[in-house]
Order: sequence, then C-alpha cells, then structure tokens
Amino acid sequence: MNQPAETQPQVSLAQSSPTVGTFRERDGALEWSGRQETLRIEPWGPDAVRVRARLGGPVLEGLPGALLDEAPATAATVKTEDGRGRLTVGALTVEVSAEGLIRFLRTEDSAEILAEDRAHFWWPGSRLYTAVGNGHHRLEQRFAAYDDEKLYGLGQHQHGRLDQKGLVLDLIQRNAEVGIPVLSSSRGYTLLWNNPAIGRVELAHNGTRWVADSARQIDYWITAGDPADGQRRYSAVTGRSPMLPEWAAGFWQCKLRYRTQDELMAVAREYKRRGLPISAIVCDFFHWTHLGDWKFDPKEWPDPAAMVRELEELGIKLVVSVWPSVSPLSENHPVLEQRGWFIGTQYGPMAHADWPDKEVASTVQVAFYDATNPEAREFVWSKVKENYLDPYGITAFWLDACEPELKPGFQENLRYWAGPGLEVGNAYPAENARTFYEGLAATGEEEIVTLNRSAWAGSQRYGAALWSGDIGTDFPTLRRQIAAGLNTALSGIPWWNTDIGGFHGGDPDDPAYREVMVRWFQFGALSPLMRLHGFRDPGMPLGPEMTGGPNEVWSYGEEAGAIMERYLRLRERLKPYVLDVMRAAHEEGLPVMRPLFLEFPDDPAAWSVDDSYLFGPDLLVAPVLTAGATARTAYLPAGAAWTDAWTGETYEGGRSVTVDAPLDRIPLFLRDGARLPVAE
Repeated sequence: MNQPAETQPQVSLAQSSPTVGTFRERDGALEWSGRQETLRIEPWGPDAVRVRARLGGPVLEGLPGALLDEAPATAATVKTEDGRGRLTVGALTVEVSAEGLIRFLRTEDSAEILAEDRAHFWWPGSRLYTAVGNGHHRLEQRFAAYDDEKLYGLGQHQHGRLDQKGLVLDLIQRNAEVGIPVLSSSRGYTLLWNNPAIGRVELAHNGTRWVADSARQIDYWITAGDPADGQRRYSAVTGRSPMLPEWAAGFWQCKLRYRTQDELMAVAREYKRRGLPISAIVCDFFHWTHLGDWKFDPKEWPDPAAMVRELEELGIKLVVSVWPSVSPLSENHPVLEQRGWFIGTQYGPMAHADWPDKEVASTVQVAFYDATNPEAREFVWSKVKENYLDPYGITAFWLDACEPELKPGFQENLRYWAGPGLEVGNAYPAENARTFYEGLAATGEEEIVTLNRSAWAGSQRYGAALWSGDIGTDFPTLRRQIAAGLNTALSGIPWWNTDIGGFHGGDPDDPAYREVMVRWFQFGALSPLMRLHGFRDPGMPLGPEMTGGPNEVWSYGEEAGAIMERYLRLRERLKPYVLDVMRAAHEEGLPVMRPLFLEFPDDPAAWSVDDSYLFGPDLLVAPVLTAGATARTAYLPAGAAWTDAWTGETYEGGRSVTVDAPLDRIPLFLRDGARLPVAE
C-alpha cells in the first residue's frame, strides 16, 4: 500500500523544487515514486540487492543484462517509517530518504559503505535522465567519493593500475581493453552496473559516476562484504564458470600462424620428440576457405581427420580459431543477410569492417553475425558443428575479434536484435561465447572452453576464457599484465591468460627479447591458463599468406630454451593444484589469480601490492618485471608464515623480503607450510 514519505518532510530548501516521494512494499521489494520516477530495490541473493530506476513509468523487466533470470531466494525485511524506507537483507541495509536518495549501510553497525550524492544542491540530483529519443535516456548514476577508498575490477585494461581510484574508464569493448562493469571496494561492497550500454565510469575524488550513453533505465546490483565474499555473491547471481577440463590446465602452443596442416603437425611432433609437456595446439585464422565459411581450406588442411586423430594419440587438443565476421565471398553471407542475422546498421551498408580474404587482391567489407539473436546463434553453431565437430570431433574454439572488431568503432550506427548499439553493444562477446556454450552443451559435451579476446559480465558462465589481446613485447607491457589479470579476476572471470612474450613482434634471436620471453614464460606458467603465442619477427603483411617468425620453446636459443623447459615441467607438476583452485572457481566463484588482499583483507599493506599475487590460496608469485634483475623484493602479507619455495627459508609475514632471482628463477613463496612440488 502507498504511504507518503512523511507529513512534514525534511527536504533541502536549497533545491529548486523539493520532491517528496511515496513508498510502498511490493512483492518483498521497496519502491519509491516521485516526480514521474520509479525506484525499485529488491533482495537479490544473500547480503545483496538489485536497484532499478526509471523515468516515466514502472521499471521494465526483461532488458539485456548480466544477472541470471531468477534471483536466489533470500529473506529480507522492508519498513517504511519516519519518512524513510528501509530494506534489510543479511549484512546489507538500504535506506531511502523522502527525496529518493539511497544509502547502503552495513547492517551490524549501520556504517555507511556507499551513498548516492547529488551533482548539485539545486539540480540535478544523484540520478539524471537526459532524453535521447524514443524512450531512451543518457543515464547518470552518481555516488559519493571517499578519500580512503580503493577500487578494483572493471575488466581488463592496459593502464597498469591495480587500484583504479582517480581513473576514467570507457565502458566499451576494444582489442586488449575489456569493459566489465564490476567494481570491488575496500569499503566492503561489490557493485555490478547491470547495463550493457556503451558509456563510462568516473572514479574521481569528488564523486563516482556511472554513465550509459543510451538506455531505458538504471540497473545495478550491490552486495556487502569483503572482496572474497563479493566474488562468491557476484558469481552466484551472474553464473559460475564450469569446471576447467584437465587438458586446458596444461600448456597451449600457439603462434601467428601455422599456415598448413604439415606445419602444425611438425611442431606437435617435435614437442613430443623432445619429451616436453603440451596439452593443446592452436590452428589460427586464415585456415578457412573464406572468412565466415567456418571450415578448413582443403588446399592447406587436406586431412583434418588424420590430424585430429594423430594429435589425440599424442595427447594434444586441437583448438580452432572461429571469427564472428563474414566476408561477402562466404557461402554463408547471402543466408545471413537475407534472414536478418547480421548486426544491422542505422545508416549505410551492412558492413562493419574491412578485412583481407582469399582469392581477392584487396580487402573486402565484412559483416558480423548478430550474436544477440538466438536464431543467428543457432545458424552459426550449425555451421561450426557441421564443419568442425561432426566430422572431426573438434570441441575447443578460439573466439577472436569478438568485441566485435569494428572499423571504425561506431556502436551508435549498429542495430542489434536485442536493441540499439549504444544500449546493448557491450554484451556482444558474452553472447558470442553463449553460441558455442549452448551448442556444445546441446550435444552432450561437458568440457567446454572457449578462448575469447573480449568478455562482459557473465561471460564466465559460458565457459569463456579471456586473454589480454594484442599487446606489446617488452618489460613495461609485462608489468602491466599483473594489474590487468588481477582486475579481471575481480570482475568474475577466473580463466585468464596473456600471449606469453606479448604479441606485436619480438625477435627470437635478440638476447634482450629472449630475457623478456623467459621472464614472461615464468609468469605464464603461474597464470590461470598457460599459452605461448605471438607475431614474431620477421613478420609479414596482414593477409591469407602471412606468418610470423618461430615461436616454439626451442626457438629462443639453448639457455632460454632450457629454462622454459623447466617451467613447462613445473606447470605439469602443479596441474593437480591448478585443478583444485579451478574447482574453487567453479564451486565458489573465487578467482585463480588473487590480489593479496583477497586472502588477507585485514592487512592494510596488502591492498596496495600490484606487482605480485596469489595463485590460489597457497602460492605467492612475484614475477621479475625488469631487465637485468637478479634479485626481487616482494611483500609477504601479515597473518601467515611464508617459505621460499626454492630455498626453504621461512619468513614471517607483514614485511618485504629480498630474494635471489637469477634468470632461471621466479620468486615463489608457500603459505603456512603448504607443500607444492615447485622444486624438482
């Protein structure tokens, strides 16, 4: 039933026209209405609520987002008294003023963890709707800033910062820049901006502001608790990753690119001849007849059945690159176009990028299938199944260019089945992964892994692994990957990796680059997934004939090769531990690569360490990130004893230690007597 906010509301007389809203309880949710705006706050899992706000009517159901369709059943209480509304769900209490301003409190002591903040005492308030036409608005949601707050997550970025307080980040998908709008705070909350619209988040010192360039309503989810609790709660409402298959926990060999079946098989056989561990090998792009045919070119891959059969005998999984773009020369282009299964355009032809293809001297204008359309997903999967799975048993796929890779990147010109580009564009990589997850699951396949260049909130539930895109090949780039991986981990994506050695260039005969490769390879061996890839010198122009220089373990000389072989064997010894940690990701939603504060939230110093991390709960990894280094200083969190995994020396936590780090050693520390087979 409706209740006035209060008889004599305590509102600010400085406002141009103070709003006194009306409260009601509806289906266990707290609603506030005023000035044609409806605000709805409802329990959404333990210690969590979902907040939606819309101008011009009740909140809308069924809009694109990351949350699962059904909220976990949760006990909650709703009260409206003294001119305020209050909803309590476990550790989180939400308080709404007569004017519709929200404060999030810790239930046990009523301490504020986050609160809305007006942009100005006069106008506008904490929520701003600027009409852009047809019921859509440019939306702004503003919260207060706190001087001591540290902020983490928000996907994968190459700025090198772990704590992202003070930054402005675009909410958009680009190669190596992955927008996942999940934020973990040192103040004890985790927040999901449940909106795939193109926009940005501003983490300024005078306020935090989320912006959607065009959408129909504000929608976000928030939970109270430390970051580990936040990951558990967040993954429960957006979906947890499947259990990683054993093969995927091993070493993946890859380069740009093996041009033929003979080239790829020669590399696979050589790994086995040398007795080196290898779990997967990748067949990269241009293996197809035409882009969008989604099948092997028989001139270069004459007998895929024999290839897959021999690889299986060698214990190696074949991973095949599948792009979402379709050339006008593809046999599938007419069907996709005529049935409306491409991403549409508001203006101009239905083409989204230029790209090389076989049998033409220049680039062609390619289109992307619309992964938000269920019929388009079914069609694309039917072709992948027909050309890879059914004849050859191939079940592992590399989903490249899945941002999608637009040229130019104007989402405002796109029209998806799910809505306008500005409103839904960020969801594309998750929907593309869904194509393969649902397709494989329908065949009864239980081991589902795809390697993706982009992701969005919820991608993890579709078995999507993320890699850090086409990055540089030097020590500063390697350094930035630590923060990129940790923030990805806090964005709900437990399966993450980099191109070991970086992507753009790198001369295998250059001693300086060999050092980069060795240090990167050590980091890769202690990453959630371990995959060697890159476009090594000498390169070739982009096109169907292209390949790069050699990129196998033995390509880097005797000294570097011997060290890399050691770390291949270390990864193999650690596979049981890796799989245990992967099970925690599957069952609890805890990441594999963990910032120190995830395990040690009570140690203030742990919140600032951005050059090392925990691999699971028991192994602290301190990669060497500078050229010529032979020692490494690392911080060991308070509350545990740490043993140098190479020397056996034990240190009490709560201090930094300097240890030897010759070229063949990455500093590793075991927690509280943990026994892992690090040393041979």
